[in-house]
Amino acid sequence: MAESVTEMPLNIEETVKETLKNVTDKPPSSIEGIAIAYLSLVVMAVLPIFFGSFRSVKYLKEQKESGQRHETMSNKDALMFPMIASCALFALYIFFQFFSKEYINLLLTGYFFFLGVLALSHLLSPIIALVVPASIPNVPYHVHFTRGERDGRSDIINYKFTSYDVICLLISLCLGAWYLLKKHWIANNLFGIAFAINGVELLHLNNVVTGCILLSGLFLYDIFWVFGTNVMVTVAKSFEAPIKLVFPQDLLVNGLSASNFAMLGLGDIVVPGIFIALLLRFDKSLQRGSELYFRATFLAYVAGLLATILVMHVWRHAQPALLYLVPACLATPLTLALLKGDINALFNYEDQPALEVPATEGGKTKKTE
Repeated sequence: MAESVTEMPLNIEETVKETLKNVTDKPPSSIEGIAIAYLSLVVMAVLPIFFGSFRSVKYLKEQKESGQRHETMSNKDALMFPMIASCALFALYIFFQFFSKEYINLLLTGYFFFLGVLALSHLLSPIIALVVPASIPNVPYHVHFTRGERDGRSDIINYKFTSYDVICLLISLCLGAWYLLKKHWIANNLFGIAFAINGVELLHLNNVVTGCILLSGLFLYDIFWVFGTNVMVTVAKSFEAPIKLVFPQDLLVNGLSASNFAMLGLGDIVVPGIFIALLLRFDKSLQRGSELYFRATFLAYVAGLLATILVMHVWRHAQPALLYLVPACLATPLTLALLKGDINALFNYEDQPALEVPATEGGKTKKTE
């Protein structure tokens, strides 16, 4: 009897320790759950690149037909981008160290809520046009607010929309409210995919040289901030905004309330995506009836992403995805161009060729962008 009494405190202490361990450890994840999470991230990464690339071709065609010249990234912009991104990343890291994470995320959530609603509305617009019955008319509206009179008149608001656009906005606002209230990972992914597709569609590299400069700079940026410091990982884990795609590894164990997430930053999708979209537009310019450069580089991106996930899983450490994606996305089209004799055409291609303006001195012409 005395023996059992003396053993009771030891058993209680061990039970408490085991309970605390179960609470503080990550939720259990099965091998199947981890595989589903990684496969889902790959699918969510490639879909925005695929659809965004074809939407970029349509967008460029519309711009040319309307006579407009959309803004593109120059070589100088591509050189400066990694430095600007580094400053922004380090600034966020400092903020998270000295200020309350809750207040910073509250401000960022409001900002990305507004952008996310607009991005999702733009993405849903063609879908709603197909889904809504033809019996419901698509009524056009035009909000035009000007300042001044006659020759001195200037536009303050000049916005055209339709009743279908209003439907898209209402749906997007409902999804946005769900994200604000619950911060659910599905709502996060919907906004993240919308950002990625719009980014690949609307952000254009004008030529391959600019793309090579941008990808090479961000290749070094990603390696430094992931392997050289803990800044990237700390910000990614602290930043509660739809700038990353997430999928729970414990989905099979805990269902939709799962909380042990695998994640992939939108930069690892959009940056290679705008380069792959450029290759699709290059394929279209060749008028060969094939999409060789786009498809080959698209498959190389998938292979690079799978290599990233494999290394991350084996070494149990966050990996700079661009370390694997950039060599795959650059080496593939360049090697193909050398083999097919298209290297000059590849480097000479421009979405918007520079305009030649006659100069007044020496009879020479100069190019302007």
